[in-house]
Amino acid sequence: MSDFRPPHEMHRRRFGRNLGVGLTLFGLIGTVFALTVVKVTRGDPMQAYDNQERPEMVPVEPSPKAPAP
Repeated sequence: MSDFRPPHEMHRRRFGRNLGVGLTLFGLIGTVFALTVVKVTRGDPMQAYDNQERPEMVPVEPSPKAPAP
């Protein structure tokens, strides 16, 4: 009843190439997702760099000691 022909060599090569590209994309997306999860769970401050000065980003300088009497 069904007349399936075996796949042509070109289709087999194309499938192999598509599989390689798909696995590479999956790996890159997985890496970005994993880095995002790690950054969120560590609780690092997430602030955008929008060229605005923010006091919480400026390092705190130690206050000068008073001279001894």
